[in-house]
Amino acid sequence: MAKLSSADRKNLPEQDFAVPNKAPKSGSFPIPDKSHAQNALARSSGKPVASEVKTAVKKKFPSMGAGGGLKGFVAKKGMV
Repeated sequence: MAKLSSADRKNLPEQDFAVPNKAPKSGSFPIPDKSHAQNALARSSGKPVASEVKTAVKKKFPSMGAGGGLKGFVAKKGMV
C-alpha cells in the first residue's frame, strides 16, 4: 500500500474517502487506490460504517465487486 502522509490525506478530495462526512478525520477511510480500499474494507469490518465503506469501494472500484476484495464480505445483522 502506498504511504499516505497527513498532508496528502488532507488534500484528498471527498470522493477519495469511503465516509466523506468525516473526511479527512479518523474513521473516514481514505480510498485513493485499490490497496487503500482493501485496507478500508478490512478495518471497517464489524463496525457500524462497514456497509457504507463497502458501497463506496464498490462504486469507486467496480472490479473489486467481482471477487477483487469484496468476495465473501458479509455485513453482520443490524449493520446500517
